[in-house]
Parts: sequence; C-alpha cells; structure tokens
Amino acid sequence: DVDFTDSLKEQQKNWIGKSQGASVAFELESGTDKIEVFTTRPDTIYGVTFMVLAPEHPLVDQITTTEFKDAIAAYKQKASLKTERDRQANVKDITGQNTGAFAIHPFTGEKVQIWIGEYVLASYGTGAVMAVPCGDQRDWDFAKHFDINIPNIFKDKDISYEAFADKENFELQNSSFIDGLSFDDATDSIISRLEKDRIGIKEINYRLRDAVFSRQRYWYQCQR
Repeated sequence: DVDFTDSLKEQQKNWIGKSQGASVAFELESGTDKIEVFTTRPDTIYGVTFMVLAPEHPLVDQITTTEFKDAIAAYKQKASLKTERDRQANVKDITGQNTGAFAIHPFTGEKVQIWIGEYVLASYGTGAVMAVPCGDQRDWDFAKHFDINIPNIFKDKDISYEAFADKENFELQNSSFIDGLSFDDATDSIISRLEKDRIGIKEINYRLRDAVFSRQRYWYQCQR
C-alpha cells in the first residue's frame, strides 16, 4: 500500500536475480586444470573465440605465461582499486589483458584465448565467462578493441556493427548439430550433450541485487 512507483515495486519483487543456463567446463591446453563457466546462452557455445576471467580468479597467476606476468600483475593492481559497481558501470572503458594461456573448446577442440577483464566479477557465477562476441555486446566491443576473431553463428544476421543479442527470431549456423535450431531447442540440445559427455550441467544461479529502496522512507510513508 506504500505509494512507491510501479518500477520500484518491480525491482523489489526481483531483488534476488535468477539466471537459468548451464555450467560448462573448458579444459586448459596444458591439461592441468579446468575453467568452469556459467552461461545463460549455452546455445551460442560455437561462437566462443575467447574467455575472460575476473582479475581475482584463482587460476590467473597459475596459467599466465612468463611473457605476460608483469602486465597481468599491473592490470590486477589497477582493477583492485575499483569497486564492483564502477567496474560494471564503465561500459565504454574497454580494458583487458591477455594471459598468454589457452583453453580447449569442449566441442570443436580448437584453442581459445584466455584474457582477464575487469567487467567480469569474481562474485558472480564462477568469475569466468565464455565470450561470444557475435552474441554479446560487451564481448563484441572487447573483441573489436583487441582484434579478436568474431565468427557469425546467426544465419542472415549482420554483426558488422554490433552483436546480435536477441534470443528470438534467429536460426543458428556454423554450430554443428544445432544448426538451424532456435534458442529453446538449441539450448535443450546443448545441455543434453553437455550432461551426456559429462562436461557440463543445467544450472540456475541466484544473485542478491543492491538495495533499491529506503527503509526510513518506508516508515515515513506508513506514519503519514
């Protein structure tokens, strides 16, 4: 009954963020470990050309090659001076650092570059993302900035100027056994294969969002 705006009430209802997707394991090229990622778009897995870890990810120092040790240390120090809110808000400030390491794509067997980037947070998911530049704008911007390949897995969609992030009205291409499928069908097929091959599972992630209302304001309104 408190006279808050409808938009604020909706934010309160969705204070706990719920994301449905899949957990996927990418083996390191060295064979010494795996990087677990949580993705809400397992249907786009064939569009992965690189991975981005949070600077705080526990594997960063272990996988970084000698060539990039100093650059990685400097980047981690710089990122540590920013809050998570700042790191998420600065969408136009594209930063990152190559670790020199590679992971292996679970379906194609191709090598996938591993970077660190401050836009990935250690507190969300596993602190690692599989980057699909053709289907995610931040990944697209990152790939363009660092000259990373952007293959197109969306049939008849132009990704020359921006990523195609819509979950509807598309068919997949260059995606092996899920070619021609829509979002729902491709997602189900990929998750089934992940679980069959024991390299991933269906998963739901929850995240507590920042507080968006004032308790003091609430009691003030009630007393009126």
